[in-house]
Amino acid sequence: MAQAVEACAPVRDRLLRRDGRPAALAAVACGMLSVQLGAALAKLLFPVLGAPGTASLRVLLACLILLPALRVGSRRPLTWPDRHVLGSVLAYGACLGVMNTVFYAALSRLPLGVTVAIEFIGPLSLAVLGSRRLIDLLWIALAVVGLLLLLQPWHAVGNAHRLDPLGVLLALVAGLAWALYILAGRRVGARIGGIAATTLGMAVASLMLLPFAVHALPLALSRPRLLLAAAGMALLSSAVPYSIEMMAMRRMSMRGFSILMSLEPAIAALLGLALLGEHLSPLRWLAIAGIVAASLGSAATDPLPGPAPESLPESLPESLPAAAAAPTPRSAA
Repeated sequence: MAQAVEACAPVRDRLLRRDGRPAALAAVACGMLSVQLGAALAKLLFPVLGAPGTASLRVLLACLILLPALRVGSRRPLTWPDRHVLGSVLAYGACLGVMNTVFYAALSRLPLGVTVAIEFIGPLSLAVLGSRRLIDLLWIALAVVGLLLLLQPWHAVGNAHRLDPLGVLLALVAGLAWALYILAGRRVGARIGGIAATTLGMAVASLMLLPFAVHALPLALSRPRLLLAAAGMALLSSAVPYSIEMMAMRRMSMRGFSILMSLEPAIAALLGLALLGEHLSPLRWLAIAGIVAASLGSAATDPLPGPAPESLPESLPESLPAAAAAPTPRSAA
């Protein structure tokens, strides 16, 4: 797996040559598609591994895949951070672990597009709530309307149109963890560097999720097809989008990258329909469009556009959510 990532590096670099803005745009689109394909594949693993077990394998395998990429792409060897940075790394890794686990738990109860749209509220809130511009009140209102159309609280409990309440709560917690992850990632990325910070964060998250991996890893190792599917999930969800998006971000403004990433809930909903058979009502499609529009508007009216920093972890822009992950995400999600 790791050798495959290294082998793709020359091709990736040629595609993202410095005069290749169209290629950079295509790379970001491919990164978002990869993240959501990974999420769809993860959902197919839930019946066997469970949501926490699947999350633990995603983080563990992605960490193992990124280690050789770090050796190839970094000028400095990976070392454990000193005590001045250790607290930030531990917080970053904890946010990464919680974000992935809670997101997958929500995904086990909700459609993919709905889960991603609700989770997007966290980073979007981080982007606009600290602003004093009147225009951001419009994006907040649009996001709130979109969330209400998703939740449809006017329906009675038990109604087929109501979403699973625990799933909604978990998605909101995942959004909060995503916002905290961005804040922690800024500090760690500025001190250590992007891919090193990501790898260390994944190592911490892997240790944190070890109790779930104790059950899931032996099960995956005993069934080669299951292990192959888990490795594919890790590649699609973290390693591949991280690699291509980090390169693309060096050739795009932060505003352009954020605007493109705003389309992720719509991509998730379309893949949920195509791959998982998750049919949404017209009202929920409208809700997802509203959240996407709020995210687009926030990114497009950002008063401080600039080049994307190379140290940004998990390919997340400062103003919007990956990734996931993841997360991203999300190269994170």
